[in-house]
Amino acid sequence: MINVLGFSGSLRKASYNSGLLRAAKEVLPANMSLEIFDISPIPLFNQDLASNPPESVTTFKDKIAKADALLIAIPEYNYSIAGVLKNAMDWASRPAKDSPLNGKPFAMMGAGGRLGTARAQYHFRQIAVYTNMFTFNRPELFVPSAYEKFDKEGNLLDESIKERVKVLLETLADWTNKFKG
Repeated sequence: MINVLGFSGSLRKASYNSGLLRAAKEVLPANMSLEIFDISPIPLFNQDLASNPPESVTTFKDKIAKADALLIAIPEYNYSIAGVLKNAMDWASRPAKDSPLNGKPFAMMGAGGRLGTARAQYHFRQIAVYTNMFTFNRPELFVPSAYEKFDKEGNLLDESIKERVKVLLETLADWTNKFKG
């Protein structure tokens, strides 16, 4: 069984990106479990607290460490990743020598405007390089014009996107098995 920890970089109640994670739970491969983690309780990063982080940070880092892989839903704000997602990654990566992100396989996806979240996902790849996380190159999952594909509560309605999420998860399973040896 591949245990995946998923989290969304959006705090909005009817978030399309959080909706992608919920849709992922509907189409999980048989050999995979998905726990969705809420990053909203994580406070702003403060280096002074890195050696004794708040409980919400410790819980987040423990869940990352115990997961075989990560599934990250990445919104795009101002052509980049959301501040709350960057903040969560800053906490998880400190101290670098003990980071649970090191060597962690992951997949990313995102729903947004005209380009989906292509620019934000490319920026996230830079963070992944520094934190030594590993993702695959294809398939990529960008959901453009998300307002047309989700209902007002943020639930994914588009079956073709659900099928693409399923393929992404199957690829993540294969990818993770390569790392598990």
